[in-house]
Parts: sequence; structure tokens; C-alpha cells
Amino acid sequence: MRQVYLDYSATTPVKKEVLDAMLPYFTEVYGNPSSLYSISDASKEAIATARGQVAELIGATDKEIFFTSGGTEADNWALMGVTDALKNKGNHIITTKIEHHAILHTCEFLEKHGFEVTYLDVNAEGMVEPAALEAAIRDNTVLVSIMMINNEVGTLQPIRELAAIAKAHGVLFHTDAVQAAGNVEIDVKEMGIDLLSMSAHKIYGPKGIGALYVRRGVRISNYMHGGAQETRKRAGTENLPGIVGFGKAAEMAKANLQAHIDHCSSLRNYLVEQIMANLEDVHVNGSMEYRHPGNANMTFEYIEGEAMLLYLDMHGISVSTGSACSSKSLTPSHVLTALGIPVERIHGTLRMTVGDMTTKEDIDYTVEVLVKVVNKLREISSVSKEKGW
Repeated sequence: MRQVYLDYSATTPVKKEVLDAMLPYFTEVYGNPSSLYSISDASKEAIATARGQVAELIGATDKEIFFTSGGTEADNWALMGVTDALKNKGNHIITTKIEHHAILHTCEFLEKHGFEVTYLDVNAEGMVEPAALEAAIRDNTVLVSIMMINNEVGTLQPIRELAAIAKAHGVLFHTDAVQAAGNVEIDVKEMGIDLLSMSAHKIYGPKGIGALYVRRGVRISNYMHGGAQETRKRAGTENLPGIVGFGKAAEMAKANLQAHIDHCSSLRNYLVEQIMANLEDVHVNGSMEYRHPGNANMTFEYIEGEAMLLYLDMHGISVSTGSACSSKSLTPSHVLTALGIPVERIHGTLRMTVGDMTTKEDIDYTVEVLVKVVNKLREISSVSKEKGW
């Protein structure tokens, strides 16, 4: 049976070049980077190289990159660290209703500890209106956190404009770029970003390693306490193989960025066009103009996304019903809800994301199977019969 993976926004396979770069750091170059003896020098040098590679991906300097256990920790650190450092200045945070739960749940925690949070609405395409951010900023606002690309519908936010508004009011600006790094061009200096979160396993690197960019001069408290790693900012023995893998993945993502964007956007557009040409009552969620190059989030009326997913899986096709982090929950997607999509349509939604290993043949096979699955499910659906299917 043919195997087709269309969930690259959930995670990506580790590329061979990345694995090859990592392997020596498991068995050959294994010295603790914090040790003083000479065999640890190679470990220190490897981390320094990787830090520069990750910095290069987003236009930062190596001293502004701090390695974490992943994007979730980076998000937590950004919010917890800034609010702690600036608690004497104010206690107000601004974010959006469509953030990843790593942001939303951290905001909920901070609300329980005396902070006020404004959750901005988005329009029907999942975009934040700059005027809404402007209106929400108060004298006691210390941080704005707005994700660069949404992990479910793939909408790309106007980060430059939003960051400029925050800067004009003297407010720090953080963006969750876990879905964006390696998928769109990022220059943190030119875009006016103060803090940025990213993760290796979204760009064909290993799981369990991420990074937080902190612009030089930004005040942020430590999130992990213990040793003196990461210039005394984030304690814990470094994940040496993971860091090396992240660095290599970032280097490759930077070098191949335009080819990656062209490949993914072409196949994504082809996927959407073929589905729309062969099925009725199908809707694309989010902006097609400002979008993750590989993301196709689509609603199929009258049927359940879970049923589609299971039937597709029986044919070797891996997709998602929304965010991989919440796909086990029966609660309607908070992102699709924020876009104003009715609950009955939300439950008929699939997220399909293509990547570097996806081929046109994969798309043709997926569309062939999906059309049969949707028609079969609609044929037996009571809702479909009411609609004349």
C-alpha cells in the first residue's frame, strides 16, 4: 500500500544530512560542554557553530539565540520571562484568540497570578487587524505576543506592521514562529521582532530541541534555574546532538528556502485545485494569499473529519483534523471558531500539509482516495441525505 504523509505541520522527518551531522555527537564527541578538559572543546565548538546557523536563519546574531527543549518551552519562557522582568512596569499582555496552546495556557496561568490578558479577535481569514492591536495597548502593557503563522489554518500575519505598532508604544513584541521559521523569509531586525520562538522538528531536524531569540538589550528573567549554561540564562546540560541537528537543519532551510517555498506552494495549490474540481461543498479556511506554503486546511460539509482521517489512514494517507496538539479532543477547534466557522463545519475539517518529500503522485493518489471517501461518507450521512446527497 502506498504511504503518503501530509502532516508536515505536525512534524517532519529528520533529513539524512541532519542525522549524519548528529551521529558523531552520540558516541564520539560526547564531552560535556561545561567541563574544562580538552575533549569538551569540540562540544563547545559544535554548539557555537549551531548557534550561528540558527541565528542566520532568522537574521539574528549568535549571542541572541538561546537553545530550549522546543517551541513550547520557548513560548513559555518568552511570556514568563518578560512579564517577570517587567512586572514593576505593568501587568497587561496582548495576544490573539488563535494562538498555539503553549501561548494560551501560559496566559491563563499568568492571569491567575495577577496579569491581565487581552485576546484579540481575527477576521474571517484569520488575520489580526492592526487597528485592533493599536486600540488594545494600554499604559501598563508590557508584551504583545502574536504568532507569525497559525498552526491550523496557516494564515501569515502582518508581523512587520504589528511589531511597529508595539514598538511605537514602547511595548515588547514576541512571535511564535514555530510554523514560520524555514517556511517563509524572516529577518528579525528588519521586522522589528524582540523575541521569537522556533523548533527544530518543524524544519526536518530532531525533536526535543528549539530556541528562543531574544533581541540584545531585552530584559528577560531566567526560566530554568541551575547551572550556568546558555550564558546563565537557561540551565541544564545541553542537548548536544539535538543542537547540532538543529543547526544543520537551519543551515539547509536557509540555503533551500526559495526552492522549498516554490515546491510546497505549487503542490499545495494543486491539491486544493484538484479537490475543489472534484467535490462540491468544500471550503478553504484561512487566506490563500498570506499563507504557509504547504498548508491546506479545508472543510468538507455534511461529514466528520475524524471519519475522513480514519478512512484515509486505511489507505496509507496521514492527515490531521486540525492542530496535532489537540486532535484527540472533541472540543471544536478554537482557531476555526475564532474565524466564525459554524461548529458543524468545523467537525468536517482536515488539515493537509505538504513538505519537501511530497510528490505530485502523492497528491494525485490522495485526491483519488479522498474523493471516494467523501462521497462514501456523504452517501451514508443523515445530514447529507437531508441536503439531497
